[in-house]
Amino acid sequence: MVSEPIFAHEARGDKIFLFVVYCVLTLMTLSVLYPFLWVISASVSDPFMIRQGKLWLWPVGFQLKGYNLVFTDVNIMTGYRNSFIYMVAGTSINIFMTFLAAYPLSCRDFAGRNIFALLFTFTMWFSGGIIPTYIIMRQLGITNTVWAILLPPAISAWNLIIVRTFFQTSVPEELREAAKIDGCTNMGYFFRILIKLSGPILAVMTVFYGVARWNDFFLALIYVNDRKLQPLQIFLREILIVNQMIASQQDIATDSTLTEMLLAAESVKYAAIFAASVPVLCIYPFVQKHILKGIMIGAVKG
Repeated sequence: MVSEPIFAHEARGDKIFLFVVYCVLTLMTLSVLYPFLWVISASVSDPFMIRQGKLWLWPVGFQLKGYNLVFTDVNIMTGYRNSFIYMVAGTSINIFMTFLAAYPLSCRDFAGRNIFALLFTFTMWFSGGIIPTYIIMRQLGITNTVWAILLPPAISAWNLIIVRTFFQTSVPEELREAAKIDGCTNMGYFFRILIKLSGPILAVMTVFYGVARWNDFFLALIYVNDRKLQPLQIFLREILIVNQMIASQQDIATDSTLTEMLLAAESVKYAAIFAASVPVLCIYPFVQKHILKGIMIGAVKG
């Protein structure tokens, strides 16, 4: 006769807990996935059907007019090019500056590292404000240039703390001491050893900074007036604003030309939103395993 396991009641409790967890995660997944799928369907659907509320999930009245308008618009293609340049160049600057600052802060023998860490942390809650920052940017002579977008967010204090924690918990301090005994300088250790051991956190920071750079529009909105330098998100913002203006005018006008403009703006809006999401969607699957590994290493050891 087989007796009932001592922890049988706990096993049943675990099953109930897992069932609740799966239900909650399923609802959260649907709440995130459905709007995204709806936008994809709306981008290839008849805008008149969308305005009438006939679109739920699958495309209605399949058409690609929105994408034709998006990819033939000179401003949008210019924004695509600029956003890609800002993402690549800006992320490279972010990674270099963050790792370069995190390395000395992770060294136990670095004098004053707690003071510098406090100064970095201070910026997470307090800043000089938009107007003083704009005055500084203008005095430096970098307004209306690419440097106004690339330089101000060169380091994120939050990401700096994450990288420093990774160095402290995942890379043995004895490795640096051994490298120094072998005659390796601090810079040599940083570039030849530390960077090569930081693949997971490097992938995490690349995604964090890359997505932030791709989605950023505030810096360009404040500091850049030249349309040749503005990123894609500025033009998407203009599309949304124009769409809202046309929609408000339609309430007091029934002109067929105005209606066509509204429908065209509706198609362009969803097509542009999806087109702007494609680069991030293409990059994420290739670095997903590194992201999970990089996050879990800090969680387990820190």
